Amino acid sequence: MMYLDHAATTPVVPAALEAAWPYLTGEFGNASSTHELGHRASVALEDARSRVAAFIGARATEVTFTSGGTEGNNLGVIGLALANPRGKHILSAKTEHEAVLESLRYLERAHGFEITWLPVNHEGEIDPNTLSAALRPDTSLVTLMLANNEIGTIHPIARFAAEAHQVGALVHTDAVQAIGWMPVSVSELGVDALSFSGHKIGAPKGVGAFYLRSGASIEPLLHGGGQEFSVRSGTENVAWAVALAAAVDGLRDFDKLTQQGELNERDETISRRDAFIEEVLTTIPRARLTGPTGASRSPAIASFVFEGISGEAVLLQLEEHGVIVSSGSACAAGRDDPSHVLLACGYAPEVAQTSVRFSLSHGTSAEDLKQAASALRASVIAVESLGG
Repeated sequence: MMYLDHAATTPVVPAALEAAWPYLTGEFGNASSTHELGHRASVALEDARSRVAAFIGARATEVTFTSGGTEGNNLGVIGLALANPRGKHILSAKTEHEAVLESLRYLERAHGFEITWLPVNHEGEIDPNTLSAALRPDTSLVTLMLANNEIGTIHPIARFAAEAHQVGALVHTDAVQAIGWMPVSVSELGVDALSFSGHKIGAPKGVGAFYLRSGASIEPLLHGGGQEFSVRSGTENVAWAVALAAAVDGLRDFDKLTQQGELNERDETISRRDAFIEEVLTTIPRARLTGPTGASRSPAIASFVFEGISGEAVLLQLEEHGVIVSSGSACAAGRDDPSHVLLACGYAPEVAQTSVRFSLSHGTSAEDLKQAASALRASVIAVESLGG
């Protein structure tokens, strides 16, 4: 089996499992307990927090452990909006992840917020001038993802944040698909809040991290004993926090140059991805690339539509060839609706339903992608022979 659906989830790396194991067995203490076992758990938790914070250039006190990207996005949208009522106007885009979109709809429905949806072009990009024009004195929040999970579009969040701050608005970014694929520094981005998920980077499912700038106010979603600086009450999941820190530590290796003059891991992945895209577009006339090209695209994502044939049928054929991919966000899997991201980009519904997304890991080889391109070509031919 060739697994090319890493944007949905990744295998847990051995270092994360090894780091977590002691805190699932002998070191099982509650980090809030005052006895020795609890103290040791607390020390491990705070060490993990410091390592995760250092990875994104934050202070340890600015990082809260969460259950994953969905909770982090809910915190970043609902928590910031309700705690900062300078106005009830929010800017976002309809290409955001469902966790952001549903949080915004909740604020609109239950709390009377007004959402301005920024338009995107065919590649999912937002014109910075459009954002500037949409900002108002009562804009309280701008929430835009750093890298899109379906088509890979990277937004210039640092520029957006600088403009939003000029009117006093706060900025949250969903960095779930950016962590591990591009440098993520909260100070360079200039954001007030950032969320990411562990299971996209080799940690177990059920853990993530949320950055909140010192001094920013937030309304908690969970109320209780005041753990995690009162941002997220509940008994701390020490084992998974330690696992997340171990996975983050592993990412540092991908940011280092191997030898002077050689490509780093990220650049090598980009080169392999681009060769794969060229092979697909050259050998499969029906294929059309979705999302941008070049530096505006996540290194990990190559996504296509196949107008006139069933994308679901292509997926099933690929699986017959041992290649595992998806049609887009795993959070929307099992629904027949066309991709909301592609609809926002201006694709017709019948075209948006044909999307197929390949998402790579750092370990995806050129030979893997060569085989995947061949399997995709055979799959499209098979579907065409059956009448689409």
